[in-house]
Amino acid sequence: MGKREDLVAKYAEALQSKCGIEVDMALLTKVTIGCGPAIYNADAETIAASDPAEMERVKNNFLMKKLGLAEGPELMVAIDAAVETYGKSDRNKYRAAIYYLLVKQFGKEAVYA
Repeated sequence: MGKREDLVAKYAEALQSKCGIEVDMALLTKVTIGCGPAIYNADAETIAASDPAEMERVKNNFLMKKLGLAEGPELMVAIDAAVETYGKSDRNKYRAAIYYLLVKQFGKEAVYA
């Protein structure tokens, strides 16, 4: 397996163990690829959920730009819900895993079709 496949497997394991969900591996792979080179950088690979500026970036760059969602308070509520599902106490929230949860939450799988 290549580096990306190893990372996808790691994210799937995190989603299964922390969130207790059955992972759509094809979708997770596409979401991971969509993260670009960030997944290969230990700092950029994770999301700092306690940093309001980081949460704003997730909202603007992922939810609004990538998924095409309209600005509104429900976006931050959704991000908070994804972080809660993943586990607030877990310091290393993988970006691809959080994005995957958000894609599923908004039913935007078609963006990655």
